[in-house]
Amino acid sequence: MLKRVLIALSILEVLLAACGGAKTAAPQLPVWESVQSTGGGQPAASPMESQPQIGSANSVYASNIPEFKHIVIKNAFLWLAVDDPTKSMDNITKMAEEMGGFVVSASMQQVTLDNGSQVPQVSITIRVPAERLYDALSRIKAETAQPVIREDISSQDVTKEYTDLQSRLGNLQAAESQLKEIMASATKTEDVLNVYNQLTQVQEQIEVIKGQIKYYDDSAALSLISVELKANKAVQQPLTIGGWQPAGVAKSALQALIVTLKFLVNALIWIVLLVAPVLVIVLLLPFLIIRSIVAYLRKRRKARVAVTPPPSGI
Repeated sequence: MLKRVLIALSILEVLLAACGGAKTAAPQLPVWESVQSTGGGQPAASPMESQPQIGSANSVYASNIPEFKHIVIKNAFLWLAVDDPTKSMDNITKMAEEMGGFVVSASMQQVTLDNGSQVPQVSITIRVPAERLYDALSRIKAETAQPVIREDISSQDVTKEYTDLQSRLGNLQAAESQLKEIMASATKTEDVLNVYNQLTQVQEQIEVIKGQIKYYDDSAALSLISVELKANKAVQQPLTIGGWQPAGVAKSALQALIVTLKFLVNALIWIVLLVAPVLVIVLLLPFLIIRSIVAYLRKRRKARVAVTPPPSGI
């Protein structure tokens, strides 16, 4: 039994050393204090003394490294001008579900144009099977007869990271198995607790790596498509002639005219409703008061002239 434990310790040390590339340092194995006597009455060698050196002919490495496969994550972004963004959002949602995908997020808001009217604007993100990415993009583009405003397709090769995670997972799982065997063979409570602590750390690392692998698997299997949908009324589609856009210029000029007329009308309303009454109060009232005073003074002067008698010599 002791020989089996010693061999297991040797294998486990090399396995944990192979996991040195992990972010969390490989757990250290407990040193066994108890020794058992061999059949000849001599104490057995310490587990640390019987361990082979890394790189020697007796070194043991994990043999369960997974088979190589190429892992590529593909994502896309589309910006379209459509007649009815809300209806197009529903169509894209149904398409994703038909393809075996799903909607990650979706939002709709009302946007106010320069002319005062409101139109919906939609943002929707979906996931579809990676092998149907281009088919999905074609069906989304079919939602409009207008040219695509913007289209981006990105690819990220994560094969190296994925392979490294798989290798580390295999080594940690082998270490987990060896730790379980050692804990089952331990007789002292202290040794059992030490091995249990190391086993817990290894299992935590295994769960973290499994989560990372699942993320890569899901991202590679289901491509992410982000779509921005704007109403045709909100997007300018000018005619271009040798770099000149007459329709765009005309629209800008018309918009400037509308803004100017709007300003003049607003100014006229302010003049009629605010400035004119203020001018009446500020100018007309003092004018009436002054006029009344002048008329009163003239009246008194005439009355004084009428009352004064003519000279006696006449």
